[in-house]
Amino acid sequence: MYTKEFDVRWSDLDANRHMANSAYQNFMSHTRMAFLIENDFGQREMAQYETGPVIFNENIYYFKEIHQGRPITVSCEVTGMSEDGSMFSFRHNFYDYKGRNVARGLMTGAWMNLRERKITALHTDLFDKIKSFPRSIDFKVLQKSDMRSHGEFPEDI
Repeated sequence: MYTKEFDVRWSDLDANRHMANSAYQNFMSHTRMAFLIENDFGQREMAQYETGPVIFNENIYYFKEIHQGRPITVSCEVTGMSEDGSMFSFRHNFYDYKGRNVARGLMTGAWMNLRERKITALHTDLFDKIKSFPRSIDFKVLQKSDMRSHGEFPEDI
């Protein structure tokens, strides 16, 4: 499991003096990108193949408050991927300085061809990298239906 340690900054707090919702998302994306970069799948590689991530949903479950003053650790695990690598899911756990799990974030997304602006299978070079990433114990092969398993669909006015 990949982990990254962070100090909770003043700007990460909300009016209740605990970590703001947006800070959780920022720490999750920072950890995810650090994981990708350390596995040779960073901005340079994405730009080379005109590929970028698009997030379909992020859900955060809060177990205990996070306050400023002690570092936190955020994990990153690949929990799912489609057979062609176009869709993915990650889990992020937040741990306090004693190693207690204080929050969990789940997210799903896909890779988009930035020229065509469409979801796409990964280029072979990128797919070879991502398919060898360490996987969670509950890893699953994702289907298109998993991207809408939350049951939310657009409703035009």
